[in-house]
Formats: sequence, C-alpha cells, structure tokens
Amino acid sequence: QVQLVESGGGLVQAGGSLRLSCAASGSIFSINYMGWYRQAPGKERALVASISSDARPNYADSVKGRFTISRDNAKNTVYLQMDSLKPEDTAVYYCNARLVPRTTMIVNTYWGQGTQVTVSS
Repeated sequence: QVQLVESGGGLVQAGGSLRLSCAASGSIFSINYMGWYRQAPGKERALVASISSDARPNYADSVKGRFTISRDNAKNTVYLQMDSLKPEDTAVYYCNARLVPRTTMIVNTYWGQGTQVTVSS
C-alpha cells in the first residue's frame, strides 16, 4: 500500500544538474526519516544524503557542497538537488524512508524502485 515513487533521473553532461524527487504515497501516519542512496555496477549501495524529521541534513563526503537534500512534509516528498555532477556520480539512485503506515502504526523501512542517473564526460 505504501510506495515510494521516484522521478527526475536521466542523462546529463559533467558539470550539469539534476533534481530528483521521491514522493511517499499511501496511508501514512508519519515519516521519521528520508534519504537517498546510490549503487553503481559492482559496488555496494551507499548513502548519499539523508534528512530527519526536523530537517537536519547529512551528506556523504563525496557530494558535500554539490548536492542538497530537502523535504516537503506536507507533500511527503524528499528532493535531491544535484549540481556540478561528475561521471563518478553515475549510479542508480534509490529513495529510502522510515515511516509509520496508518494501517499498522508500526515503523518500517521502505525503498523506491530506483532511478538511473548517468553523467557523461
């Protein structure tokens, strides 16, 4: 019932920008945490950026100063503004959320299906 729907991925040249969106749909009581992870071929999934319910952001060292995470609580949506993109940013980006569905009232972790980001040199 609860789903995370991502959008905004695509192909961009090095130095360009993309803005990813992730909207949590379904019957949701609260969202405690939202974040973005990425996984390149042959590599483990790694945290890119996260934001808590009080809008406190955290970033991987590799993206600090280039990426900005934000959330719109009214829309149950998290965004990732990616600027100054590099070829090494190429990966599948996954939205992650820790939330409480109204049907269970128990906190659980959800993942989006992933959106491809490709940065050409």
